Amino acid sequence: MSASQTSSSDIPADVPTLLVKIFGKDRPGITAGLFDTLAAYSVDVVDIEQVVTRGRMVLCALVTEPPPGLEGDLRATVHSWAESMKMQAEIISGLGDNRPRGLGRSLVTVLGHPLTAEATAAIAARITKTGGNIDRIFRLAKYPVTAVEFAVSGVETEPLRTALVTDAARLGIDVAVVAAGLYRRAQRLVVMDVDSTLIQDEVIELFAAHAGCEDKVAEVTAAAMRGELDFEQSLHARVALLEGLDASVVDKVRSEVRLTPGARTLIRTLKRLGYQVGVVSGGFTQVTDDLKERLGLDFAHANTLEIVDGRLTGKVTGEIVDRAGKARLLRRFAAEAGVPLSQTVAIGDGANDLDMLNAAGLGVAFNAKPVVREAAHAAVNFPFLDTVLYLLGVTREEVEAADILEIS
Repeated sequence: MSASQTSSSDIPADVPTLLVKIFGKDRPGITAGLFDTLAAYSVDVVDIEQVVTRGRMVLCALVTEPPPGLEGDLRATVHSWAESMKMQAEIISGLGDNRPRGLGRSLVTVLGHPLTAEATAAIAARITKTGGNIDRIFRLAKYPVTAVEFAVSGVETEPLRTALVTDAARLGIDVAVVAAGLYRRAQRLVVMDVDSTLIQDEVIELFAAHAGCEDKVAEVTAAAMRGELDFEQSLHARVALLEGLDASVVDKVRSEVRLTPGARTLIRTLKRLGYQVGVVSGGFTQVTDDLKERLGLDFAHANTLEIVDGRLTGKVTGEIVDRAGKARLLRRFAAEAGVPLSQTVAIGDGANDLDMLNAAGLGVAFNAKPVVREAAHAAVNFPFLDTVLYLLGVTREEVEAADILEIS
């Protein structure tokens, strides 16, 4: 049993207690029936935990010892009741409450498609080798990926994350390690990159396709995202190739933009949870402003293509949104939203997102370049943006239930 799941009071370490374990086929009334049975012996409940997996229940109750002379009768009565319910019972004597968890508590989210027994064994073994203890395991989702959350104690978050990252890459799974506690549920601002994160495209390449210079622009874009070129210089070089394009191309590009699978679900769910959501982009306001309106985003900022006399001039206007600019905008959005930076989440894929990912309370590398995956707090390498919800502790069932309520 995990420590302090439910506790009526602090129990001295030398006070006799009983661990009552019931297991078998789940059916309505088992929990009520067990505690009705125990109530006859005037015991107090110290801790409870119940798990149901594919119709099989394990119910554990830690209770104080009954009055003198009644323990034997309690044991016989519980076993008799369990047999009548076609369940099995086990009662173990002990002293005091559960052993306290070790210092350092983390939540380890494991994503797999599929999640193999080999990968699960390796992750569990690595947690043990770091000095951690697995207190609880809970499935967050079964599709489009299998997502499982481990509650771990006894080891600090940073060394645990470092230890698990290497194993994750080798095993072909994603592992995110975050500190447990109230702050995780208090993250109330999510800021995303746009190109190859919120959307599947690189916006400048869509413009370039209409200008007939797509290959040249794509080559420069790739080098910039790998961190091989200064972003601002590469931006000016690419935009210069668009000089002379008719401004009507903006509407065409907007219609060509493809949202990443799961993007709408992610944003819709975050908004229902009370999060504020924004985007920052090295792309262009001509597209991000449209996305802001379509998706109901709270914040959006990007570069702006200069248009004069109905044509693109090959220049951008205003403050350049580069690597440092994205981090600066994250801080600005957080201040406007009234959210501490430690309670923000940033999502991105390229080298120009690194400062933003590092500045956020949780930085998520989404289908990112290797240099970004290595630097981020967490990495997701599946093509579904809503898998980020699992890193926030949101289950698939909760997402679907919310959708059903909205429809009804």
